[in-house]
Amino acid sequence: LFALFFNRCCRNNSGLQTIKLNLTNSVFLSIYTVRQTSRLLVCFCLIFCLRLRMEGGKPSLALVYQAVQALYHDPNPAGKERASVWLGELQRSMYAWEISDQLLQLKQDVESCYFAAQTMKVKIQTSFYELPPETHNSLRDSLLTHIQNLKDLSPIIVTQLALAIADLALQMASWKGCVHTLIEKYNNDISSMPFLIEILTVLPEEVHSRSLRIGANRRTEIIEDLAYYSSTVVTLLTTCVQKTGNDEKMLIKVFRCLGSWFNLGVLDSNFMASNQLLMVLFQVLQRDETSTNLHEAASDCVCSALYAIENVETNMALALQLFQGVLTLETAYHMAVAREDLDKVLNYCRIFTELCETFLETTVRSPGQGMGDLRTLELLLICAGHPQYEVVEISFNFWYRLGEHLYKINDAALHTIFRPYIQRLLHCLARHCQLDPDHEGIPEDTDDFGEFRMRVSDLVKDVIFLVGSMECFSQLYSTLKEGNPPWEVTEAVLFIMAAIAKSVDPENNSTLSEVLQQVVLLPENVHMAVRYTSIELVGEMSEVVDRNPRFLDPVLNYLMKGLREKPLASAAAKAIHNICSVCRDHMAQHFQGLLDIARSLDSFALSTEAAVGLLKGTALVLARLPLEKIAECLSDLCAVQVMALKKLLAEQSRNGKSADPTVWLDRLAVIFRHTNPIVENGQTHPCQKVIQEIWPVLSETLNTHQADNRIVERCCRCLRFAVRCVGKGSASLLQPLVTQMVSVYQVYPHSCFLYLGSILVDEYGMEEGCRQGLLDMLQALCMPTFQLLEQPNGLRNHPDTVDDLFRLATRFVQRSPVTLLSSSIIVHIIQCAIAATSLDHRDANCSVMKFVRDLIHTGVANDHEEDFEVRKQLIGQAMEQHGQQLVTQLMHSCCFCLPPYTLPDVAEVLWEVMMFDRPTFCRWLENALKGLPKETSGGAVTVTHKQLTDFHKQVTSAEECKQVCWAIREFTRLYR
Repeated sequence: LFALFFNRCCRNNSGLQTIKLNLTNSVFLSIYTVRQTSRLLVCFCLIFCLRLRMEGGKPSLALVYQAVQALYHDPNPAGKERASVWLGELQRSMYAWEISDQLLQLKQDVESCYFAAQTMKVKIQTSFYELPPETHNSLRDSLLTHIQNLKDLSPIIVTQLALAIADLALQMASWKGCVHTLIEKYNNDISSMPFLIEILTVLPEEVHSRSLRIGANRRTEIIEDLAYYSSTVVTLLTTCVQKTGNDEKMLIKVFRCLGSWFNLGVLDSNFMASNQLLMVLFQVLQRDETSTNLHEAASDCVCSALYAIENVETNMALALQLFQGVLTLETAYHMAVAREDLDKVLNYCRIFTELCETFLETTVRSPGQGMGDLRTLELLLICAGHPQYEVVEISFNFWYRLGEHLYKINDAALHTIFRPYIQRLLHCLARHCQLDPDHEGIPEDTDDFGEFRMRVSDLVKDVIFLVGSMECFSQLYSTLKEGNPPWEVTEAVLFIMAAIAKSVDPENNSTLSEVLQQVVLLPENVHMAVRYTSIELVGEMSEVVDRNPRFLDPVLNYLMKGLREKPLASAAAKAIHNICSVCRDHMAQHFQGLLDIARSLDSFALSTEAAVGLLKGTALVLARLPLEKIAECLSDLCAVQVMALKKLLAEQSRNGKSADPTVWLDRLAVIFRHTNPIVENGQTHPCQKVIQEIWPVLSETLNTHQADNRIVERCCRCLRFAVRCVGKGSASLLQPLVTQMVSVYQVYPHSCFLYLGSILVDEYGMEEGCRQGLLDMLQALCMPTFQLLEQPNGLRNHPDTVDDLFRLATRFVQRSPVTLLSSSIIVHIIQCAIAATSLDHRDANCSVMKFVRDLIHTGVANDHEEDFEVRKQLIGQAMEQHGQQLVTQLMHSCCFCLPPYTLPDVAEVLWEVMMFDRPTFCRWLENALKGLPKETSGGAVTVTHKQLTDFHKQVTSAEECKQVCWAIREFTRLYR
């Protein structure tokens, strides 16, 4: 079967005859291995032949159609995957334009037409530069013909073609007044109205699409053009509604289109305030019989309109109409509640929330007056009273913002006005946090309701200042103290109390003391969820325990009971961790008890996080013990983990089976990380001996698992904290550790070795006797690293390696710049850094920019060190060799590769280059700007000569780095 397919391909393409000979053995070996799976073999052969056809020239329509059929109908997932890969390659080829056009003309079926329409859209978005300008008009005419011919085949095809037309219009500078052209061409044909409205819907949406890099100049031109024709579009939509009456599908299209134009912010608010469409919108929302889909479309449109008028003063007429219109929807909301129509209830709540967000500043500035009418808050509180928690959750962002505004203003009179609303909100939230009465076990943290409760906890913390933490805490406690509420009410009240406990002043607070006293006396027969939440509350009240040490013993006894019960163990461990963190001095007397818990950690049913947290708390207390006791106690604390690692290594050597040591490595790491005793100069670090004793076990573990990146990372993390723990006291480990790191890295280039190397440089880089050894380590680590990064897409495929390499290089610059700058490796590191400046990865790019910035800064900052002149000379040599390339690459990366959040880092690098040698930098920047494209492939002006000269002047005359950053932000918008 394979031979038939392959020979046919080869007969039709003589260029493949040589490939046939070279591939015969490997291909038939593959066939042999899958001979029992005939369907997989057929698929393999077909896709292999399709791939050969692609490489040999344009594939036939029949082959493309076969691949599309395989993508949608092959029952074998592997077949679908191969078809998807091949079609993806086709979409990236030049042939995609012609083949897509032909498939759309054939109109064979929905699948092939959808693939063709989507391909057209993708090609226009990403590869428009492939087409010569003289083909743009014919492409436009062809797309308009296709959308007209295919308008009845499938809505998704119409949407894809509409997007293709919109993206073409945005990039094709010669297509002037596209909105006017389209409306004039199709507005008299009622059958063309659906696809015309679809184009007019997606056109404003695509203006700010990240898929199109049309630049700020073209975008401004388009927005001005769309604003000019916006009233024409609204008039068309109004006429359409009048002609089609109550046609639901058409109304949905009209509302979506109107919302899209509102979102772009180009509609004239005075024109819209008196437009009939606004009245239709609210009529649809007020009608009880409105369908769900139409209701959602109308709600989306109103929300878009409210968002568009956020600057209320400049849109007063429309703001008033929307304000009054939304207030009329309260009755409709109650009707939806009565009919238990949750979809409509959620839509109304979205509208009410958007109303409150839009008029937030007006409400705070003039509460109860005009459009600061507090009925808007009443609407949200009505929604908060709905039994479904999803409804109130919609409004959370508004309450956050309200709290933030009032906190900044800090006006007692305003707080008094809004306090009752926040009190009612808190009451509703406490009710929504109640578990079901028939709930068994502890509250779930990871399901939707658990996440909702976490969001409630965050919101309560943000707005509690308006009510008063102590007042609220006391009121909540009184509901438990004076009444006898059901368990689910008790649990919810305790949950809210836990959220605000830390914000209550613990100093001489009798209520807090009473609450703590009563909680630890809770009987064991209360509901498990109540006990769970009470344990969380105790953990949050650790400040109270610290101020009242008499509670420490009863609290610890209470938490120990919880630790022994499986459902409560992790919560109790977290609470003990909190107590240890806050009450370190008081807990020193209980260290033996903590050590006993740590020794039998696995006898408790703890999550990994909770177990590590307990060890962290223990280590924090350990650091407060007398220095002479720390070594012995640390050894005891580490012994369990070390013994476990030794046991795993022994089993590995005995039976060859490898067991996962990460649990024990993580536990050791957290112990080293948080054991930070105060050691005076000249004193031997109490942890030094323990870490020297543990080193052989860590070394052997690293060797045993050197091929496993995850385990090696944990080993390096553990060693990192061990080195940090004892600082210079780890000197005896330096040589064996570096030797092992370099040895393993040559075979398995795990990036964590580079990070660990940066820690060693940070600790020992200023020690004269260590510098050469550390430089040798750097050079040894760099060779395999460069080989890895020089592979095709090496930088993009290994961002962690890039990140850690330049962390290591930066540490060298900070600790021993002359050592690095005088070495032969610096040239290669700088070249790698310049190449990596275009890498779109947050951490990696940040490390690269920091390295370059710090490197140049060593030649700028005269810190009165003896080696400043040497540094300056060495940096001068490096800049003379690489400066122009660096500036050119940075400008190219800013404009075409990097997201906006990276620009401050780029600005810092350019600033340092300028500070080092301003006249030369001016020349480098000018050359870099000359190399940037001035026009798009669609013929639009990307950047004018004046914009280039203005940018050059802004940067080169800047007196602060932030001025460079602002200039780059504005300039790069021209290319986005």
